[in-house]
Amino acid sequence: MPPAPRVVGILAGAGSLPREIAEYVRADGGALHIVSIASEGDRDLSDFPLTRVGWAQIGAMLRALRRAGVTDLVIVGAVRRPDISSLKPDLGALLNLPAVFRILRSAGDDNLLSRIVRFFEEKGFKVVSPVAVMPSLAVREGPAGALRANSGDMRDIALGFEAVRALGPFDIGQAVVVADGRIEVIEGAENTDAMLVRLIERRAAGGVAASSKGQPVAQRRGVLVKRPKPRQEMRVDLPTIGPETVTRALEAQLRGIAVLADGAIALERAEMIRRADDNGLFVEGVADGAAGPGVGDAATAVQFIEAGKHRANAQQRNDAQKGAAVRAALRPFYDCAGAVVDRGHVLAVECGEGANALVSRASRLRQWGRRARRHRSAVAVIAVSPGDAIDGIIDAAAAANLAGVALLGVPAGSVEAHAGVAARHGLFLLTADGEAAGTGHRGVAP
Repeated sequence: MPPAPRVVGILAGAGSLPREIAEYVRADGGALHIVSIASEGDRDLSDFPLTRVGWAQIGAMLRALRRAGVTDLVIVGAVRRPDISSLKPDLGALLNLPAVFRILRSAGDDNLLSRIVRFFEEKGFKVVSPVAVMPSLAVREGPAGALRANSGDMRDIALGFEAVRALGPFDIGQAVVVADGRIEVIEGAENTDAMLVRLIERRAAGGVAASSKGQPVAQRRGVLVKRPKPRQEMRVDLPTIGPETVTRALEAQLRGIAVLADGAIALERAEMIRRADDNGLFVEGVADGAAGPGVGDAATAVQFIEAGKHRANAQQRNDAQKGAAVRAALRPFYDCAGAVVDRGHVLAVECGEGANALVSRASRLRQWGRRARRHRSAVAVIAVSPGDAIDGIIDAAAAANLAGVALLGVPAGSVEAHAGVAARHGLFLLTADGEAAGTGHRGVAP
């Protein structure tokens, strides 16, 4: 018997990519069916074969794909992290409860996405990368438009690639901004646009005015660098750039955008290039260089000591260790003040903003499936420098609804004076001293 015809299924979130792929498949004469997540889709897809489902309508989702005869499934588009309490499961979800719970309990995006892929493959679908369906999405090596990076930009790009690679084992974001050999900002649980907004606000506070049209190239500094993390699930989580990325980069007064060649995709490519060329911003695919600094022996376990009335549970102690390991991994690049970790998921990494700002920022982020602010579980891991107000850090952690604080570089005897503040807020307090904890004054320069 002849093989079954190829039918492309698109499990669609928000953004332009579901439509781009659908239009490509239709123009190529292919068959397709779109299953759109009802709370996520922000584009009208009604001119294509379409089924709209809720987040937890697993049965409806699978039925729609099977009835359409889908052979190849593409999972694309932006999604928001749902609250479990808001989900309305159908019978299909209830019949697949063990798999659903494994997905929702995943620690970090890489593990989560791998489990989603495994779920659909176990149901008989072949999950493929969007590039496998639409090869023109891939960003190839070289400039995408009229402009290209200079030698100084290439040094910043190489540093950015190394930093994302070093952070890969911790399942942190895919992007950083590097300017003049300094890492200015690191993507955490937010998306790249949100990271750039954070940079825009910080630069504006320092007197650098934002402009959607950008300033003369000579006055700009820095490159947005994106690359896949090691062991990233490339079928469903390729680094992505597009016109809005260019707009945010211009507002942040960056010189350009660089992605790993053949390791990222470009949305609305023609508009992205037009916007970049019109405003003197380069967009370039860059080949990977030699391996840079990694975590190696830097991720030595830190010996934390309980220092307050309340006790951290086993998961929270593991999270404290993970935060300390993140800081150690970044040591070849700059002296990071710490990170906020929730059930194995790194929400945010400090990069020149200070401990209190880090904690405040993390309060607006959450892990997949976590009901916002109803249950305290996250820990702030902070390397204390001379002059830091430890009580202020604890107050900030309480205001952010965190579960506790783990202090690095503080002797147990010195931290007892702050145990009462933690107890008053109902927070646990851990402390670690010594070289492994990372003592010494912090800075941002590599």
